[in-house]
Amino acid sequence: MARTENRAKLLHVTTVPQSLRLLAGQAGYMRLRGIDRGIDRGIDTSAVSSPGDALQTHSSLEAVPVHPVAMSRRITPLGDLMALVRLWRHLRRIRPDIVHSHTPKGGLLGMLAAWLARVPVRVYHIRGLPLVTKTGWKRRLLCWTERISCRLSHQVLCVSRSVAEVAVEEGLCARGKIKVLAAGSGNGVDALQRFCPDRFSARAGLRIRAANNIPPKTPVIGFIGRIVREKGLVELAETFRMLREEFPSLHLLIVGRFESEDPLPEKVECLLRNDDRIHLAGYVAETPAFYAAMDLLVLPTYREGFPNVLLEAAAMGLPVVATRVPGCVDAVQHGVTGTLVPAADAQSLGEAIGAYLQDPFLRRKHGQAARTRVLQDFRPRRIWEALYREYLRLLRERGLAIPARDPKTEVWREVA
Repeated sequence: MARTENRAKLLHVTTVPQSLRLLAGQAGYMRLRGIDRGIDRGIDTSAVSSPGDALQTHSSLEAVPVHPVAMSRRITPLGDLMALVRLWRHLRRIRPDIVHSHTPKGGLLGMLAAWLARVPVRVYHIRGLPLVTKTGWKRRLLCWTERISCRLSHQVLCVSRSVAEVAVEEGLCARGKIKVLAAGSGNGVDALQRFCPDRFSARAGLRIRAANNIPPKTPVIGFIGRIVREKGLVELAETFRMLREEFPSLHLLIVGRFESEDPLPEKVECLLRNDDRIHLAGYVAETPAFYAAMDLLVLPTYREGFPNVLLEAAAMGLPVVATRVPGCVDAVQHGVTGTLVPAADAQSLGEAIGAYLQDPFLRRKHGQAARTRVLQDFRPRRIWEALYREYLRLLRERGLAIPARDPKTEVWREVA
């Protein structure tokens, strides 16, 4: 059936509203907002996620309607069934043309509800595969849920080529059905405004250091992310203990929350909380000034989808040390923009960090190369353009093509 309306309805589904930050700017691009000489792209966006302040914040920042549906990250059969029913009811009422679901649980519930509600276009976005660090029945269950999400979708998107390859090798998705947009990442990074080192003078970094009792000229390695075992905090703590002997003035600045799921061993948490050279800043929404306080960023993670912190650090001109795991290998060019080391290897991690601490020239060289790469390959607009083309292609395939309108002339034309 040919489409008679001039606009399409797009609904994003995430398990928790904090994940909606990964979509910043997309809604404005998909509809008219005074860019591209006023071309109206014809897609109106809304979102469904668990209730909370972050959901309303997303609504205000992106100027989109939101719909609260309680969903748990954990496996809760009765709660998941209730969430599925509520989500299905919302879809029947909203009647979106496209459902785009994200994260494992949001993907499963979103694709199931969209299939039951006969939504014309269903897109599942793989942003990471928790199953790669699981074993036994948990791994089998996660594989099963991923296969269902992929099978019920019309198109599977993935944030990185290396993770897409894992999905194919594990039999989660057919190779011909999965796609990586542009150079990868979920939304790129704003290296021109938000994460621009020119906008954050040395004073900004010094203020962060002063607030955390870090002397101005001492070396600082940084970590930004969830404080859990799978992010490699055990190895980072061990590495820092070893490095302190070679670099007595070294400090470690950690930005993020301790989480109850996958917690750190008590001994490691105690070290992080009580060492006077380790500074716990807690959760921080605006991190650019924290990058400005660091000499390099370290991410010794066991698994990733496409780590945004590595792109943010690169945009701020910082070299990075990360692990050679899917996701990180897409974000870091080894020996050019940073250094990759084996996962769960404190010795290799320490050697890589030490090489940067001993060589300011190497830090600057890799940091400059990292920023250049971000500006070239990871601007948000590249992701948005590629995603918009995917939406149009999928709509056309189902007879739901939408035109674009130039409000200056009131002329409609088919979007290429």
